[in-house]
Amino acid sequence: QVQLVEAGGGSVQAGCSLTLSCAASGRTFSAYAMCWFRQAPGKGREFVGAISRRSTMTTYEDSVKGRFTISRDNTKNTVFLRMNSLQPEDTAVYYCAASSGSYSNINEYDRWGQGTQVTVSS
Repeated sequence: QVQLVEAGGGSVQAGCSLTLSCAASGRTFSAYAMCWFRQAPGKGREFVGAISRRSTMTTYEDSVKGRFTISRDNTKNTVFLRMNSLQPEDTAVYYCAASSGSYSNINEYDRWGQGTQVTVSS
């Protein structure tokens, strides 16, 4: 079983950038597709983006395309979310998740971190 720990959240001004990281321990990291979700106050959990096991494929939610980039380093058991041009509507708790299935099937992500808060002020 893989354990996930997110880091890198914080409070920033609109237009700034942040990079989140998610460190995995346990079973072989490269066996898992990885993704990021977020949950804003009073809203449901929203898919942000995902990356395949060997970084050959990525997919993003429309509102973050061109601003957010997911990457992973299988030698360091870590997945990253680079967030540029942050806006107040990006304020949320960000979670990473792992799946032993297809990277693009968001219903198969069943291993979760505890989340990290990102707050963007205008």
